Order: sequence, then C-alpha cells, then structure tokens
Amino acid sequence: MTPPTNEELLAFLEEQLSAERMAEIEQALRSDVDLQQRLAGVVRQHDPGAHSVGAIWRRRRLSCPSRSDLGSFLLGALEPIRTEYIEFHLRVIGCRYCAANLSDLEQEAGDQAEEVTRRRQKFFQSSAGHLANDEE
Repeated sequence: MTPPTNEELLAFLEEQLSAERMAEIEQALRSDVDLQQRLAGVVRQHDPGAHSVGAIWRRRRLSCPSRSDLGSFLLGALEPIRTEYIEFHLRVIGCRYCAANLSDLEQEAGDQAEEVTRRRQKFFQSSAGHLANDEE
C-alpha cells in the first residue's frame, strides 16, 4: 500500500475515498503508530471552517456528474468523452456518492422494466377474452 497523503487522510475522515482505499488506510492505521500520529496531526491542523479550493471541491462534489448524466450514461446516450469521464470517475476515483447514485438509478430502471412487463401481461390477459369472442 502506498502511504496516504494528508489530503487522503482528510478524505478518509470525511468518508470520501473509495471503499477499497478506506479499508487500506483503516488497516494501516491499526498497526502503524506513525500513521496514527500523522492522522492526529492532520485532525489538529484541519480547520473545519477552512475554505481551501480542494475542500470546497470535495464538499460540493464539483467533479461529480449530475444524476441526469448518470442516467444518460446508463442508457448509453452520452458522447464518448463524457462517458469516459464518468467511467473514470466511478472506477478510478471511486466516488462512493456517484456509485450509490448509479446503483439507485439501476435499481429504479429494473423496477420500471418489471412494472412494464407486469402491465403488458395484465393488458394481454384482460384482452385475450375479447379476442376469443371476436373470432366466433
């Protein structure tokens, strides 16, 4: 594991890292006294009211795609450059917020597909009796 930067330690505290990286840092913190001391130092130096560009960027999720962009990504309706960025954002950056958003959209799409299938079946079943009467 590569040692975490101070920015990563702050992101760790704010649960803004990928699940894998969070687990790596947590595991390292359990056995590495120096890392524990670095984390304590980062916490002491960090001003929760600080307005650095990086802090604002992370807090406001400025690099995150919109929910409608994620929906278009699922449908394959984005231009290639935007699709590549969203794949990078999800897989390389490991944004948990966007991954949860995407999972929610996938679940919603699955629920809607099931509902459409159920409605079609119901419509067909209710119409089948009428079709049989027309043939007589």
